[in-house]
Amino acid sequence: MSVNLRSVFAFAKEYHQKKESQKDIQYGTAGFRSHADNLDYVMYRMGLLAALRSRAKASQAIGVMITASHNPEHDNGVKLIDPLGEMLEQRWEQLATDLVNVPDSGLEAQVAKICEDEQIDNNEPAKVFVGMDTRYHSPQLSRAVVNGILALKGTVTEFGIVTTPMLHYFVTCTNTQNAYGLPTEEGYMGKLIAAFKALRGEQAEPGNYRNQLYYDGANGVGSLKMLGFIKKLNGALNVKVFNSNGKINFKCGADFVKTNHRVPEGLPEEAALASGRCCSVDGDADRVVYYFTDKEGTFRLLDGDRIATLLAGYLKDLIEQCGVQLEMGLVQTAYANGASTDYIVNRMKIPVSCTRTGVKHLHHKALEYDVGVYFEANGHGTIIYSEKAKQAIRAASQDESRTEEQRKTAARLLQIIDLTNETVGDAISDMLLVESVLHAKGWNLDDWLASYTDLPNVLEKVYLADRNVIAVTDADRVVVAPAGLQDSINEIVAKFPKGRSFVRPSGTEDIVRVYAEADTRANAVQLAFEVANLVFDQAGGVGSRPVKMEG
Repeated sequence: MSVNLRSVFAFAKEYHQKKESQKDIQYGTAGFRSHADNLDYVMYRMGLLAALRSRAKASQAIGVMITASHNPEHDNGVKLIDPLGEMLEQRWEQLATDLVNVPDSGLEAQVAKICEDEQIDNNEPAKVFVGMDTRYHSPQLSRAVVNGILALKGTVTEFGIVTTPMLHYFVTCTNTQNAYGLPTEEGYMGKLIAAFKALRGEQAEPGNYRNQLYYDGANGVGSLKMLGFIKKLNGALNVKVFNSNGKINFKCGADFVKTNHRVPEGLPEEAALASGRCCSVDGDADRVVYYFTDKEGTFRLLDGDRIATLLAGYLKDLIEQCGVQLEMGLVQTAYANGASTDYIVNRMKIPVSCTRTGVKHLHHKALEYDVGVYFEANGHGTIIYSEKAKQAIRAASQDESRTEEQRKTAARLLQIIDLTNETVGDAISDMLLVESVLHAKGWNLDDWLASYTDLPNVLEKVYLADRNVIAVTDADRVVVAPAGLQDSINEIVAKFPKGRSFVRPSGTEDIVRVYAEADTRANAVQLAFEVANLVFDQAGGVGSRPVKMEG
């Protein structure tokens, strides 16, 4: 096998040109994202990079996922998946940015430079898996990715329409020689469903738990795959799927529910009433949130913070009951509600770490624990079990010196491990984990909500001419540029009881997100309003000034 780099350049110039008018873009937290019309050349070059990355990783499989997750229908994006399901190594994010932004005339030289710097032998095999979400432009963009892979003589496996977590799973299974599972859709579904049914047992509705879930699929791939799950669940969990064939993420989905604090459109009125249990996933099904409307008619959200505390508390109890000594930790970001952090540290007695926003940062930190639970407030997260933890739990399940109850508890922990997609946040896996814990406890959403009281919080967006004028440190909680902005934020925050606010530039768009929480909803809204306008004035805001949200 011989790779002609000149042909790579010629093919790009003929079919996947980068127009001079197209401005530079950055590989951010979620890869590249933009309007779909701007992405053809990006996809081709990411196909090239995926083949190079496979060769740099001893010809292991690399994933390329075409998705814009919770973004509107007109957007799309692409990200690479490393051999064990991780996000692309940070050093290679810069290589991706450099490769995508070079003019067509410099593409051949840029590919050659990567090969030289990374000591890549283009005579070695390259294996790349490609998946996509349900956006109408995904197939066309997928073809550009495949052309890039083939231009460097790579081997492509196209999985078609899959959730992002499924592609992470397929990559991991393949690179562990199927030790993690079978790298097929049937293998993925079979593993999760077998573990879920084993955990659920025969009792359908213990305590306040009711075997009925209303599921908002965000009109994305998560709705399609859940319809397949329902058939195989065979009544073990009754799920009614809504929002399965409209505009992706339009007035529905996890991000809409989390941001707007209200029930998505497309769900029947009775679904979210006090007796109901609802969840929403996002367009590529890697995040999930729960919610309901209480007896007073108030919308109640159970987001990633709530999911983290529910799962971590249950795991801690099981680990203690089976008598295994393991170090457990929970990882959050600055977006985590202050009340959840206080509850975890002071009531649950579980150590908490705070990282920068972005799943790759949480995932990396969670690896430091024997059992690492990580979730962003938006509902994106999972649990990671070290090999030490798995071996200890497996040994406890077979240890005749332990009581029968301890062995059963250890066996239950093994089933939870099988139900977990450890490679990345997975809405379907996380949903089944939540349902398993609620069932085991006999809880409804009111019971779950009662564990602690969230501080009211608000998330605002401010549009800037250039998001890069904002620089942050201390896990995104402190602004270091523009000078003086953080001091001004501190002065505003000091006016509000239990006030906390920080600003963070987006990884993909020229916007800054403003988070605020305080003792009352009205104070949180006012705090967010004042900080958002401060950012608009001091960081080059464009368009309309931020307006106050409804209290």
